[in-house]
Parts: sequence; structure tokens; C-alpha cells
Amino acid sequence: MKKVERTVIESVARQFSATWERSGDSSDVYLVVAGRRVGLEIRTLALRERAPRKAATPRLRFDRVATRLIERLRASAGAILPDGTTLLLTVTAPIRVPARTAAILEDKIKGLLGRAGGRDWKASIHGNRVQMRLLKDAPTRGSRMIGFVHNPDPAPELALDMARALLEVLSAEPARPRRHGNGERWLVVMNSGGIARLGAYRYIYSQLRMTTSFGTILLVFGDGSVGILSA
Repeated sequence: MKKVERTVIESVARQFSATWERSGDSSDVYLVVAGRRVGLEIRTLALRERAPRKAATPRLRFDRVATRLIERLRASAGAILPDGTTLLLTVTAPIRVPARTAAILEDKIKGLLGRAGGRDWKASIHGNRVQMRLLKDAPTRGSRMIGFVHNPDPAPELALDMARALLEVLSAEPARPRRHGNGERWLVVMNSGGIARLGAYRYIYSQLRMTTSFGTILLVFGDGSVGILSA
């Protein structure tokens, strides 16, 4: 076991006032919580932290206009995008003409699918900076769009990279076959950011709408703090 993995497991054990152990005949790790023996799978969030954004956190907006815009675009994307494709989209706030902005974006989504070159697109629409990124080979069981309305700073690339990285780590195949029947399993995701990003990751997860076999999904941050993504 790598030192960083041991540190992460110990952080989770402290968070739940639990103990941990390894299976005698394998490298499987178990947490003993309130008398329950829970299998742990540890994955790493592949998010490149580039200065000066290392300590940055997306500042998301959830006002009524922002929420309705994202809901409309998600419904449109669901009808437009083919299976195995996920659209990541960011829009800066405030959104002053939401209906016209949404109509233009719906047309741009269709156009992005037909582009032969790159699948990234940036523009300014009615004073709002917009960025879209099309991911291919995405899981078919999840949402086809993840959208953010955010304050201008930090740059939207951080939110896009966080969404892509979380989608990849949740879609990955199990690191090793399950050895002990159908017991409860938790997913522990290591990442180098700070716990201030937990809210943004929870928002991304809520938009992914993915079902997993894990009873609980945890994020362990670079300072050892632990956050619950889903339970």
C-alpha cells in the first residue's frame, strides 16, 4: 500500500471514529464502523492543479434565472446529444435576457455536434461569457449535460476540469474484483484541492445523475479533510 493511500484511509477512519484493516489473503481494505465491515475502493481524481487556480473554487449561482436556464438547456441537450456524449457548459452571471440566451445556446449545441475539428467553443452572448466542452465516450447512464452559471472569477476552465475529472473517476471500472460477496462498499476519492470545493463537487454529482454500486462516496482533500459526496 502506498503511503498516500494509507494516509487517506486513516483520515476516513478518524472521520467516522472507526478502525480499518486489510484482508489477510488480499490487498482489500475494510473500515469497521459501528460494528459494520465496509469495503473501501480508493481512486484518484485526475485534476491538474495549475497556478494560480490551485486554491480557487468555482463561485456558482443558483438564483431562479440561472436554475431555469440550466434546466432548459439540460432538457434540450437530452434530446439533441447522442448516447455516449456529455456536454459541459459554463455561463457567467448575471443573465439579463435568459430566453434569447437559451435559444442561441441550443443552436450552438447542435452546431458543436457537427464540427469536424475540436469540440470546445467559447463566445460572448448578450454580455455573458459562455464556454462549452463536448466529451465523447461518456457513460450512457448519466446526464448528457452538466451546466454551471457562475460569477466571472475564477476562470470557467476550473469548473469544466472538475466536472470532467469527477465523471471519469465515477465511470471507472473497479480497481479489483470483489472478493467477499455482496457486502457494503464505499468509494474514497483522493484529490489535491481544498474542502471549499466540496459544494461544487456535490453540485456536479447531482447533475451527473449516475447510479453506482457504492453505498457512500467520500472525497478526501489534500489537507486530510473528508467530505461526503453521497450517502
